[in-house]
Amino acid sequence: MSTSNKPVPRRSARGSSAGDERTGPVTLQQVAERAGVSPSTVSRILNGTAVVSDDKKKAVDDAIKELGFVPNPVARGLAGGRTLSVGVVTQAIDSPFYGGAHRGIEDTLLPAGYSPLFISGHWDDTAEARCIEVLRSRRVDGLIVLTGRMDDEALKGLARQLPIVVTGRDLSAPGVYSLNFDDLHGARLATEHLLSLGHKRIAFIGGDPLHPDSGKREQGYREALQAHGVAVDEALLQEGNYQEESGLQAIERLLASGVPFTAIFAANDQMAFGAALALHRRGLRVPHDVSLVGFDDVATSSFTVPPLSSVHQPVYELGRLAATAMLDLLAGRQPEAALPAPHIVVRESTAAI
Repeated sequence: MSTSNKPVPRRSARGSSAGDERTGPVTLQQVAERAGVSPSTVSRILNGTAVVSDDKKKAVDDAIKELGFVPNPVARGLAGGRTLSVGVVTQAIDSPFYGGAHRGIEDTLLPAGYSPLFISGHWDDTAEARCIEVLRSRRVDGLIVLTGRMDDEALKGLARQLPIVVTGRDLSAPGVYSLNFDDLHGARLATEHLLSLGHKRIAFIGGDPLHPDSGKREQGYREALQAHGVAVDEALLQEGNYQEESGLQAIERLLASGVPFTAIFAANDQMAFGAALALHRRGLRVPHDVSLVGFDDVATSSFTVPPLSSVHQPVYELGRLAATAMLDLLAGRQPEAALPAPHIVVRESTAAI
């Protein structure tokens, strides 16, 4: 009598054979069968809308774990008329500043079941408009616009179609919520800190004049000097573009001009880093020869040599609050998010004259 070489089917814990093993994703129907409930009950439990006994909920939870079921957020969203995604128009994905905001957005949206889709506008209104069209083609439920150059009227028009949260400006319109930081007051704090240390010859490196916050920071610098009876010397004002290289070049120009100064206020930390390098190359020490203050207080500011004094802008909080406001708009609630007032973080880059 011959012995068959046909393999004996393996049995699963539930008694099914290997021939029953799944070849594709686990379905909601399979979860329902395993739990002994209807597919609609599973769906309601997943959506948090079911009123069922603890035993039924446990049976569904156990079936999900045993089968390895992964809910499809797109399908769930489309069933409710949403994709459960939020578009985020940032300016530069790799920015030391905006990176903190991106994380704040992620940390807020993901636990709420929404996925952020990030895309960079690179401070170009045409590129930003293209970014928005790409995101709209993905049927995002709302848009977060991190500052940018799109004009207010374009954003108001867009808000007639989907909710908008915008940062870096004050904008009031139906479907729009704006979050703005007090750049003017922050710049006054930076300048007043240097004045309090006895500095009167304070150089200023401004940001890109096309950025809305650049003018406010220069205005704050001017107002602080004038309030303390210090005349504004236009020769001490240098234009930058918020990048490190522009800070370096601004101080190189200033040193080449021979105009005396004892302190520098850079309109963002990245330009302050460039300014510090320019001083180092000329053999000038911070803060022994020149005091230096930045703006934004990015994560690396406390790890420079010496650690940089800077106006703290709560960028993680900015992202978190923008996402919170978006969730409120999507739920039909009026957002109440507001950024805290600026304050200066004093470190070792400033000293009394």
